[in-house]
Formats: sequence, C-alpha cells, structure tokens
Amino acid sequence: MFGQGVKSVLHAVRSAYPVGDRYLILEFDDGEYRVVDVRPFMVGPVFEPLKDRAFFRQVKVDAETGTVTWPNEADLDPDVLYAKSVPLVLPEEAFA
Repeated sequence: MFGQGVKSVLHAVRSAYPVGDRYLILEFDDGEYRVVDVRPFMVGPVFEPLKDRAFFRQVKVDAETGTVTWPNEADLDPDVLYAKSVPLVLPEEAFA
C-alpha cells in the first residue's frame, strides 16, 4: 500500500517538559529544543482539564506518533507546535 510506514509529520516531539501552567519546552526529533505557549490551543471541552496546573503537568509524548498528549486523550500536532514555538536559547556555559 502506498505510504505505508511513511511518517506523516515533518516534525516529531521526542520529549515535553511543562513549565508553569501554559508553557512546554519541547525536544524535537532533530535535537532542537523549542518553547511554546499552549494556552491559545486550549479551546473546547477536551482541553478544559489542561487549565488545571496539576493536570497540565501530566503531559506525555506518544513515542509512536511524536505527538504531545494528556491522559484525557487531548493532543497537539507536532507540526503546529513547531510552527508556533520559538527556539530555546541557552548561554554557552550551560553546556560546559
């Protein structure tokens, strides 16, 4: 079958770290770290629980799809997250 086994996303998230109640630090599959404010995506009933800090902090990454998810099956598209995020820049001494 055409397309079988082909990844459908341009970017995949490798890991996600919650910061506060609205930001995620994301590590993408190319090794780049980016920061995104997810509050603009918290629209609709499935995203209501994410407004609770404790629930928001339960963020996970689906290793198979590279998608950011939560226990209630809310998820965010990795390509959208990449487009709406900014690179995380650390000083050189952070890597020493």
